Amino acid sequence: MLSSFPNPVHAVIIGAGGGIGAALAARLEADPAVALVTRFTREALDLTDPASIAAATAGLASPPDLVICATGLLQGQGISPERALKDLDAKALVHSFAVNAIGPALVAQAFLPMMPRTGKTVFAALSARVGSISDNRLGGWHSYRAAKAALNQLIRTIAIEHARRWPEAVVCALHPGTVDTGLSKPFQRSATMLITPDESAALRLGVIDGLAPPQSGRLFDWQGKEVAP
Repeated sequence: MLSSFPNPVHAVIIGAGGGIGAALAARLEADPAVALVTRFTREALDLTDPASIAAATAGLASPPDLVICATGLLQGQGISPERALKDLDAKALVHSFAVNAIGPALVAQAFLPMMPRTGKTVFAALSARVGSISDNRLGGWHSYRAAKAALNQLIRTIAIEHARRWPEAVVCALHPGTVDTGLSKPFQRSATMLITPDESAALRLGVIDGLAPPQSGRLFDWQGKEVAP
């Protein structure tokens, strides 16, 4: 249950058609501290289309207190994680950046100005530990790593600017762990811990509820521990 927000929460879930997004929306809809959950699926909000994002904000019933961009692309749509530099493809690299980094930044650009000026608000985007440059010991997955690293930098930069006028706000990135969804299916054998979408949603919301403005701009894992850049 969300307990750190001062008022009944209007939560917005971007990517509510995915495994983690749907679980987050379901958890929030069952939370008595949440007054309204607005779901946006890929069909309703296209991360690669700024006009689609603007249209989504225009249709909101009230200002959002919590916005979670639960989106990401690791494989599919002509993309698969590269094992070596020779596998790098320019079009796939551009598309990975469009979905994993640029899209969430455009969502922040559209939604953050709508959020209340006083009281705790949170904008969170799903990132990944593999976006940490200091934690990269295996190489590979060039596009996904680079795009998530870019997202983490964008979150940091956005948080600094947003705090100047929204001092009680939190802007953060979240590493969900290895979740049993289509995104991770081909890579689950190597996972040290596999969790369900509902477990991931519960952990994510617990982390969000515990965050405060001094922690804005950072990346946190599913246990609430900060992941080094």
